[in-house]
Amino acid sequence: MDNKNTQGGGLTAKLIGWVKTVGPLTVVGLFVAGIVFWGGFNTAMEWTNREAFCISCHEMKDNVYEEYRNTVHYSNRSGVRATCPDCHVPKEWGPKIWRKIQASNEVLHKVLGSIDTPEKFNAKRLILAEHEWERMKKTDSRECRNCHNYESFDYGVQGRRSSSMHQAGFAEGKTCIDCHKGIAHKLPEVDQSIGAVNQDGAAPKEFHPPSK
Repeated sequence: MDNKNTQGGGLTAKLIGWVKTVGPLTVVGLFVAGIVFWGGFNTAMEWTNREAFCISCHEMKDNVYEEYRNTVHYSNRSGVRATCPDCHVPKEWGPKIWRKIQASNEVLHKVLGSIDTPEKFNAKRLILAEHEWERMKKTDSRECRNCHNYESFDYGVQGRRSSSMHQAGFAEGKTCIDCHKGIAHKLPEVDQSIGAVNQDGAAPKEFHPPSK
């Protein structure tokens, strides 16, 4: 106990000494600057988490946004709308920052014009979709669970097919994205060639993953 008190007193003395060295006004100035920086940083984070920001480039507005507007996540009987960041940006601080860092690659491709026409976008649709499916698979469909909590499901009010499929899927270790890949955007075309010669489309297993 004495050692702890001694150490605590030593830290307090060092802090007081530091304040005297740099000056009280400097300390107050640093504190205010920290608040301003943190407030500005959070404001920028929230500004880039708006749907308006997500569709500010025509690649998104003219392609995936138009697809999304025709889905249940955009318009439904309950009036609850899931916007772009609700599904694609984590809410937790650490994962959110990491997602923002990853988005720098998307900015690069915006500059390069990799998907700036519908033709280019559709040519890369499978690759883009696979990246997002993989991300959601790794996080156990974390963003889906922000609204759809398994533990809150009432199977008695779900349709017979939905109730059966949900319970079977959970028992098999599946996650939301395994079965709901086309819930907000068009699915890539399926490769239906015999002998798997043509690899332009998605393999059927992409939409019907094997059970664990």
